[in-house]
Order: sequence, then C-alpha cells, then structure tokens
Amino acid sequence: MGLGKGSRQALPVVPKGEPSWLTTKLDFVVNWARRNSLWPMPFGTACCAIEMMAAAASRYDIARFGMERMSFSPRQADLLICAGRVTYKMAPVLRRIWDQMPQPKWAIAMGACASSGGVFDVYSMVQGIDTIIPVDVYVPGCPPRPEGLIYGILMLHEKIKGESITNPALRAEDPDAAGKPNLPAEVIEQIAGPFGNSTKQNRVSGFVATRALARPSDRQP
Repeated sequence: MGLGKGSRQALPVVPKGEPSWLTTKLDFVVNWARRNSLWPMPFGTACCAIEMMAAAASRYDIARFGMERMSFSPRQADLLICAGRVTYKMAPVLRRIWDQMPQPKWAIAMGACASSGGVFDVYSMVQGIDTIIPVDVYVPGCPPRPEGLIYGILMLHEKIKGESITNPALRAEDPDAAGKPNLPAEVIEQIAGPFGNSTKQNRVSGFVATRALARPSDRQP
C-alpha cells in the first residue's frame, strides 16, 4: 500500500515496560559470548565423573562448545557440573565452591544421585543438590552417557540465550528467593555436623532423630 503525498510513515512504538531494540541486541551479544565460552568447574564424586571425563575427551570433545578449559579453581569458573552422589559431609564443601564462583554462574546436576539422591535413599546422602545450590539443568541417568551431558549443556545454552542482563532476579543470591536453595549456608553446616563435615572436621553426637532437613534444630553449631 503506497503512501500519499506529504504523508509520513509512523515509527514503531515500544510499549512501556518492554525492552528496547538496543537492550535486546545487547542481550543477544552478551548471551552469545557467555554460552559459547563456559568454563566448567567439575565436582565429580562417583561414576558420573567418568562419563564427564569421556565427554571432555577426544571422542565427544566438549571443546567444540568453547568448554575445553576445565577450571579446577572456582574463582575462575562459571559452570558447576556436579557429577555423582553428594553426602551431607560434602554438602558444605559444595556450597562453599558455589559461593566462591563469580557471577554469572550456572549449575548442572549430572545423574540421578545429584538430581534426586538416586538409589541412595539413606540418612547420610543429600537427596538432590538443589537443596544446597540452585540447579539450572538436570541430566537424568545412572550414569548418563556423555551424549546426555552434552544435551544438558545444549539445554543450558538455550536457557542462557533467553536471559536478560536487565533482570536482577537471575543473579540473586538470597536463599529465600524463588528458585534458589531453600537452606542457608549456616543451616547446611548444622546438618553436616553429625557426619564430621569437611570444612570444620568436627563430629556432633547425641542428636535426636527428627526432620533434620526441614528443621535442623537438634543439630549443634
């Protein structure tokens, strides 16, 4: 449809509260850089760690996704891959590593044990690391094959692709925020006390069996 003489084409109006063209393009560039240069922090404790090593080896080669640098320093990593079961004795260590990682950061729970405790439904095993740290992607399997981990990484890429740098909730560290761990760091320390947690090397005895995960009031500091 043509425009009449002297008429002007109306400029598009951005609805109030929606991101502008500049913001959306900046989100695209930043998220493109972030998802294609993830530095994994491997936290391998069991058979899932062997599959994670295979994913990094030459046959599967996650270096194709810009992840060839396995960072064993949490302060130089932005993706925590928890591969294997986590006991309550290791829970404070996992939380401390997560707290030492700079923002932005993401986490993958690799395998049934990290995701839900797996077959180890016992008093000493964390029933899902999402009570300790926030998890972005769950990879099922016992253990999952390297292809499963790679698919989980691609799912994380899609999640990062949809993030916005103007959304403060994505980088929130408050344990009470929605989607964040439901246990503060000091509560995790109390729960791990009877097992002799690895950050303080102590052991508390004589505690009363209650719902320790929900109300750890029977634990001593």
